[in-house]
Amino acid sequence: MTGRVEGKVAFITGAARGQGRSHAVRLAQEGADIIAIDVCKPIVENTTIPASTPEDLAQTADLVKGLDRRIVTAEVDVRDYTALKAAVDSGVEQLGRLDIIVANAGIGNGGDTLDKTTEHDWQEMIDVNLSGVWKTVKAGVPHILAGGRGGSIILTSSVGGLKAYPHTGHYVAAKHGVVGLMRTFAVELGQHMIRVNSVHPTNVNTPLFMNEGTMKLFRPDLENPGPDDLKVVAQMMHTLPIGWVEPEDISNAVLFLASDEARYITGVTLPVDAGSCLK
Repeated sequence: MTGRVEGKVAFITGAARGQGRSHAVRLAQEGADIIAIDVCKPIVENTTIPASTPEDLAQTADLVKGLDRRIVTAEVDVRDYTALKAAVDSGVEQLGRLDIIVANAGIGNGGDTLDKTTEHDWQEMIDVNLSGVWKTVKAGVPHILAGGRGGSIILTSSVGGLKAYPHTGHYVAAKHGVVGLMRTFAVELGQHMIRVNSVHPTNVNTPLFMNEGTMKLFRPDLENPGPDDLKVVAQMMHTLPIGWVEPEDISNAVLFLASDEARYITGVTLPVDAGSCLK
């Protein structure tokens, strides 16, 4: 099956690498043109996760163009609504329409218990992972409404949006909040045939998960843990015998929700979690 989103335009945040890049490529493979944004610079102080770069975003653009699809890119912080709106407006002006929003951008910081989490880490997390999702949808929805064709909005939450984990309470709170946004947008926009759903990945093989900080968080018993050490513990989170999934696994879920195959699916929390929610 090909052309599942043929002729449509998708607005994707956090598109320079990882899941966002994968979503852009997967939707382009199925016929969509792309508006891709990413902050492309460090914004988190308390993290070991390397920041995305302008070169990363350019590589995403090259991959989409290599599929003979159009793409408009911009370096934008999802905390900045004015810049978000300008990027979407410009993208729609160039590509002609908007049908799909994938609010994917997110950060990881901290690693303390909630009672020891700093106000800075808390606020930074909420501003990006929750408010940034709201601002992304707020910036894009007017264009979907103007098209009068309906549309699909997919919000990236997490398994941490459905259950709790220690040492990531501010992340868990933000991702639970994304579910509240999703359900409210679904109720408010349903009359316009705009569907809103959330995807809930478990660990994904991207820089946000595969980094020194995560490995030490999972394996504090080791001085210099590596991926194989991480896998031993990460696998315990799942029903299926794997430690993490690949970005393409999330992109396939995003594609399904964006396509007409899911035309009557809205308000759904879709885990891609190797059975993590069963444990």
